[in-house]
Amino acid sequence: MPRRTATMLASTLMLIALLCAGVLIPVPYAEMSPGPTVNTLGQHDGEPVLQITGHKTYPADGHLNMTTVRVTSADYRMNLVEAVYGWLAHDSKIVPHDTLYPDGKTEEQSTQENAEEFSQSQESAKVAALKELGVPVRSWVIVSTVVKGSPAEGRLHAGDVVKAVDGTAVKQPADVAKLVTKHKPGQDVVFTVVPAKDQAAAEKAHRTATGTRDVTIRTAVSDDRAARRAIVGISAGTDHTFPFTIDIKLADVGGPSAGLMFALGIYDKLTPGNLTGGTFVAGTGTIDDGGTVGPIGGIEMKTVGARSKGARYFLTPADNCAAAVKDTPDGLTLVKVKTIHDALDALKDIRGGDTDALPKCTTKG
Repeated sequence: MPRRTATMLASTLMLIALLCAGVLIPVPYAEMSPGPTVNTLGQHDGEPVLQITGHKTYPADGHLNMTTVRVTSADYRMNLVEAVYGWLAHDSKIVPHDTLYPDGKTEEQSTQENAEEFSQSQESAKVAALKELGVPVRSWVIVSTVVKGSPAEGRLHAGDVVKAVDGTAVKQPADVAKLVTKHKPGQDVVFTVVPAKDQAAAEKAHRTATGTRDVTIRTAVSDDRAARRAIVGISAGTDHTFPFTIDIKLADVGGPSAGLMFALGIYDKLTPGNLTGGTFVAGTGTIDDGGTVGPIGGIEMKTVGARSKGARYFLTPADNCAAAVKDTPDGLTLVKVKTIHDALDALKDIRGGDTDALPKCTTKG
């Protein structure tokens, strides 16, 4: 066989071997890509995303789109060829697998966590919108979760209202951990609670629950043994009573990042006129009960997805601005927001055509 032919054959076989290795060898990466974008003022799967009953609403045309990111599943093992292709592609991002699924988190665990965060974001969106409108909302601290096998298991239950710890009134969720950790592991702590079933019955009857009971729990030591904190094995959260019904109908979406856009959609439906003035506006951002907008993950994928659907303006959490502005899709203006009030001011400028006044994202934030 001529040397030239042999060299070409060897090179071809080596290339085939490398390609086979690239396909067969898994790499510890995952892929993020633009997910669906849904208009909070419109419909999804044949029904309105926002449904409000018991209060006057107004027609809300236009687009206030929430955005999502599509990610590979926890058990998907990407190969080298896919990773290289993703690195080169404009509309996807390759990240370490542990970034999306830390500590060996399973697909089921991730889905459950995202569902809980999504539910909480809906509640906070309602509270933030109503507070901005001056509508009173009653709130209280509750037991959100009870860790299996912890001292609190069987003693406290999800939904119990925490009125006090060791006789000290509880005003916000952080108060619970603060008061528990005043103890040393092994000491008793007394929770004054309204049982979840009693609270539910009171809400159904439109009255305030009055009956409380004391629950004594012996604290245990936290897993971070260097700190040796006292714990009982619960997480605290906030529950609310709204003066009318607000339902958010959106399946197959998880995480907290739609909070801002839900809040704006609710605000729009409860006020005359259109917040956007007919302009296609999309955005993202977590929101808390006070209306503060927080950062999210996958901002580059969300701006790509929004622009591909026709968005002209993108409401961007201030802490995401520096990353988002590095690769802004053509024709999309990134508007920096820190609160729901910032977002409402920006929408006023957009519908009024005063876009020079908009607080735009820069490389510095």
